[in-house]
Amino acid sequence: MLTRVQSASTAVLGPGAEISRIVVEPPRDPSHGDMATNAPMVLAKDAGKKPRELAESIADKLRSDDKIASVDVAGPGFINLTLKPNVWCEELLVVLAQGADYGRSDIGKDERVNVEYVSANPTGPMHVGHGRGAVFGDALANLLLFAGYDATREYYINDAGAQVDVLARSAFLRYREALGEDIGSIPEGLYPGDYLKPVGGELAAEYDVKLTTMKESEWLPIVRVKAIAMMMDVIKDDLAALNVHFDVFFSERSLIEGGRDEVGTTIEGLRESGEVYEGRLPPPKGGSVEDWEDREQTLFRSADFGDDVDRPLKKSDGSYTYFASDIAYHRSKIDRGFLNLIDVWGADHGGYIKRMQAAVKAVSAGKAKLDVKLVQLVRLLRAGEPVKMSKRAGEFVTLREVVDEVGRDAVRFDMLYRKNDAVLDFDLARAIEHTRENPVFYVQYGHARGMSVFRNAREEMPDLPATASARRAYLRQAPVDRLSDTGEVSLLRRMALYPRVIEGAAAAHEPHRIAFYLYELASEFHAVWTRGKDLPHLRFIIQNDRETTKARLALVEGIVTVLASGLALLGVNAPEEMR
Repeated sequence: MLTRVQSASTAVLGPGAEISRIVVEPPRDPSHGDMATNAPMVLAKDAGKKPRELAESIADKLRSDDKIASVDVAGPGFINLTLKPNVWCEELLVVLAQGADYGRSDIGKDERVNVEYVSANPTGPMHVGHGRGAVFGDALANLLLFAGYDATREYYINDAGAQVDVLARSAFLRYREALGEDIGSIPEGLYPGDYLKPVGGELAAEYDVKLTTMKESEWLPIVRVKAIAMMMDVIKDDLAALNVHFDVFFSERSLIEGGRDEVGTTIEGLRESGEVYEGRLPPPKGGSVEDWEDREQTLFRSADFGDDVDRPLKKSDGSYTYFASDIAYHRSKIDRGFLNLIDVWGADHGGYIKRMQAAVKAVSAGKAKLDVKLVQLVRLLRAGEPVKMSKRAGEFVTLREVVDEVGRDAVRFDMLYRKNDAVLDFDLARAIEHTRENPVFYVQYGHARGMSVFRNAREEMPDLPATASARRAYLRQAPVDRLSDTGEVSLLRRMALYPRVIEGAAAAHEPHRIAFYLYELASEFHAVWTRGKDLPHLRFIIQNDRETTKARLALVEGIVTVLASGLALLGVNAPEEMR
């Protein structure tokens, strides 16, 4: 419909009209029609006309379109369109023809996008908060690929810095325990969870008592490498349980090891271009800033790029700040050909966004863009009550425990059935309920219900193919113009929104839009099924009326195709039956 509105606008204004700003979308109030456009509002200035006057001219052109039933000019110059019923039936045939590719878009134009998510410190098993970031990032990457982007999934391993030394010391304590030593209670400041016992056992099996004869400076790097490797295996296994996999695992330590100093090189490059200098930061106004020190230091001019203040790149002991390493890491992404960067962070990193976006601008000479998506906290409940901590982790409930209890599909869908920047209450009891209040069940049940319709239909139509591709080809010959009931037409309209939802969600980096849409589509499908239960003439299978049955089976095929496609983007199974 966008191309039709653009054509009508060009016919009124001439071929030089700037039609790229035109938007055509469903109105908020369905009573206003099927589609609404802002064309007169965005073109009026260039045309030298009042929006309302231009709207009437464009509306006259649209009224001659054979797909449009009525055109109304509203307010200061909006145009509302009501489409003819056959438009929706024709779109159903498009769904049947394209199958799993329906809704696939080329808006990304193969642009390379780096999606970095999870990036949890390799100091223990993942908790449910990590899981939310993992699901969000994975679904976003799926969505971008479906919308025509060349998306790469990346995990940044924070294997440098003080926290991995704490990990090594904690693992060394478990190593001594594995050798038979009574280590007592875990000292404050070390990781207390039982998950490090296997690391201690592996070290004992490999080195026996040898490490105990070494100085800390000698055993620390050995234990650190082993502990990080084994913790990353645990993390990868936890992610695999969620069906989350990465294309790239990038090591922070690789920036500074093996004779390399990519962090220093990055700093010097910024110094040469004038973005790094030696100076003092003034005391913060109205409060303290954790990284402020009253001394001459190496500073990045982040304020020149929109940040609040300039930022330190070196600590007082000469080591690099986390920020300096992060700049070098993002420069590596740009050097690898990514100018479209998406980082998925925990909510507690919100104050870090401006400086990182400033750094990306600086190291890319303004060519790269960084979108940071914050993922809010997850409150874990059971029947409304907070869930207690895990014995295994010692401090939190692990992601794996949650997945094992309620299943991958429930975790993934529920994590996405709320906007990423809103706190999520994840109730373990509700996640396994078979009710409308459990969104993953309700959507999956919609797909399973559609498949049950086909199984029942074969009793009346034995020639109905069993495979999806053959069934779609068979049903493309159905007389879909018989789909005239108001419920059927409304369901067709909802189904036809899918391509627009895909493009909007991909452009906004908001995969939750897919989850919301699927719930609405499933809800309308369930409503049509229920009406048929109450009104026999509206049932999907009508005895002695093969043609109407084929038309309604075509509708069901369209719905299950879109449900399966959307669920696949979210990484959720589309079951053929519910048990």
